[in-house]
Amino acid sequence: MDGELKSIEKSHAELAMDYFKKGYNCSQSVFLAFCKEYHMDFDTALKISSSFGAGMGRLREVCGAVTGMFMVAGMIYGYNDPNNHAAKTEHYERIQYLAKEFEEKNRSIICRDLLGMGQGKDNPEPELRTAEYYKKRPCIELVGIAAEIMEKYIEENEIN
Repeated sequence: MDGELKSIEKSHAELAMDYFKKGYNCSQSVFLAFCKEYHMDFDTALKISSSFGAGMGRLREVCGAVTGMFMVAGMIYGYNDPNNHAAKTEHYERIQYLAKEFEEKNRSIICRDLLGMGQGKDNPEPELRTAEYYKKRPCIELVGIAAEIMEKYIEENEIN
């Protein structure tokens, strides 16, 4: 609970960006912005989402902010019956909608494309969060956009 931020009068996008500024990865930042509201324990949410930063463990695949958004969708709307084909279809449709929304705003959902760099398979070490890091990376904005898309989706679908 040490790193948990207070959400008084802040949008989910603002919360997500604040988490990112504190050093949490992109996936964690988006997921954490929603976890308390939906009764997910902060430390559990932190650990569950920790593997997905930097495009899946710095592989530069699907953007961690997008993955965090998908995790929020699963936490709120996910199915729990493996035999319910209709529920699976509905959920995958939702995920594809969210991905499309993000891609329309950012031209891709792939980390390396968003950052304009190659894959990161050779080096698992995350970059230090310096002023230069924040200047050259769109990550904080992408985290905010993902949280904003999710917040809008929730509002439009009246689930809370």
